[in-house]
Amino acid sequence: MVSTVTSGAVKGIMPYLMQVEVDTADGLPMFNMVGFMSSEVKEAAERVRVALKNAGYSLPPMRITVNLSPADIRKSGIAVDLPVAIGILCATGNLDEKNLRNTLVIGELGLNGEVKAVNGVLPMVTHAWKCGYDTCILPADNASEGAAIGKMKIVGVHSLLEVIMYLKSEKEERDKVIPPTTIDLDALFKDGEFSEDYLRGMDFAEINGQSAVKRAVEVAAAGYHHILLVGPPGSGKSMIAKRIPSIMPPLTLEESLDVSAVYSVAGMLKKGEPLIVRRPFMSPHHSITEAALAGGGNRPSPGVISLSHKGVMFLDEMAEFKRNTLNLLRQPLEDKEVHIARSGGNFSYPADMLLVGAMNPCPCGYYPNLNKCRCSESEITKYLSRISGPILDRIDICIEAAKVDITELSHGSECNEKSADIRKRVCKAVEIQKKRFEGSKIRFNSEMSPVQIHKFCKLAPEQKRLMERIFQSMDLSARAYHKVLRVARTIADLEGSPNIESRHLTEAACYRMTDSKYWSKSGSTAEQNIADKLSKRSIKAW
Repeated sequence: MVSTVTSGAVKGIMPYLMQVEVDTADGLPMFNMVGFMSSEVKEAAERVRVALKNAGYSLPPMRITVNLSPADIRKSGIAVDLPVAIGILCATGNLDEKNLRNTLVIGELGLNGEVKAVNGVLPMVTHAWKCGYDTCILPADNASEGAAIGKMKIVGVHSLLEVIMYLKSEKEERDKVIPPTTIDLDALFKDGEFSEDYLRGMDFAEINGQSAVKRAVEVAAAGYHHILLVGPPGSGKSMIAKRIPSIMPPLTLEESLDVSAVYSVAGMLKKGEPLIVRRPFMSPHHSITEAALAGGGNRPSPGVISLSHKGVMFLDEMAEFKRNTLNLLRQPLEDKEVHIARSGGNFSYPADMLLVGAMNPCPCGYYPNLNKCRCSESEITKYLSRISGPILDRIDICIEAAKVDITELSHGSECNEKSADIRKRVCKAVEIQKKRFEGSKIRFNSEMSPVQIHKFCKLAPEQKRLMERIFQSMDLSARAYHKVLRVARTIADLEGSPNIESRHLTEAACYRMTDSKYWSKSGSTAEQNIADKLSKRSIKAW
């Protein structure tokens, strides 16, 4: 007798439906599994056999063959244990296969028959709903995760016996046997809002001084512009970066599902939190490997870039990262995706994140303060060159975080603007962009193409002349010219101005001056500036 149970799996982060086919026949008793499987899937045979025995259903002395279809995709993970057990019970006549029509079955089995949680449930359930399935039997620990879709009947089970009892009951009585799992999405997102208790220790009001840096960060959050903070140790770069999520617009349901799907596949959804309702903030150490940053590995999984999707990836001490590791960001920053090619296939992970970098201007951290800096010209040049030109070219805003004055430190936090107030302005600017780009795939000003810049960043004659002077005096490239206009458009949106004014262009141009100061387009000019300052220090010391 042959039975078929539908299950699910993920390849990279892309879900697909898997048919678990079970055949029982006379012959030498054996349990054989086929279908291009990894070692953990092959081990399912023994887990299923013992779990069925402990549930009171011993395998008959027959030849049992299990096929996992499609056979051309390598199967990994442990989500097939429960569907294999159900398929065997159907093939041996203990369950009626008709009761599994339009039903997805996912779960790992313990030897005592316990149904354990698995990774990747959210994308699998979403894909099953799109394919016309209306019921999902899931581990109880994954039930709320599956219920986040809100369009399918989710049955959370704790043991194999519960599944058998559920499938043997009449269709009308099943909801009484195991009530479907539901969640209140409105309450979930309301709980995810930044409360005063949550913001305590993460509010911009706690940062004294650095008004220019806080303004630059506000512009970056409003237009999703990548930003680099340069300054000496203790100037507040990390403190400001860690508070950026508190001023970003809240996640929408669609964005939350996208982010949660990545975390579900990575197995990083916390118990009791079916969805990620706050924007992610990832801060990898500078010793991170290329595979950990971009994703991949023997068993491909999302990296830190993808775990920052729709959120912030903060690279503290950016110049300490390996050059090859930083260069991995070049393609994801442009395409909003990470593409990985391995012997097991090609994988794509989402990578739509806001990049925030922080670094010192030299190895000791105090250049150009010649009273403190003791680095040589070659040391400074070598240190700054760790940030390659292509990476700098993809950063819209570069701002210098100067040393905070004692008077600013002592005036107290009650005079500082709160994150909630900054967030209101950011949300208004985001709404303006949403209406502007309605009907297109673009959401933020930072994503505008040259054609769209020409359409939405029109300048009056006075502003055109100003932009020409900025272009010539700063020796901008074509890409830098477009970045200034994108940033200026965001600054205008923050003020609610329909047109880009001269003050918007001036402020946007100022955000290109810091990288020109440290990384001049002419390498000899930058080195000459360093050499001149160091020579003055030597004369002074002499």
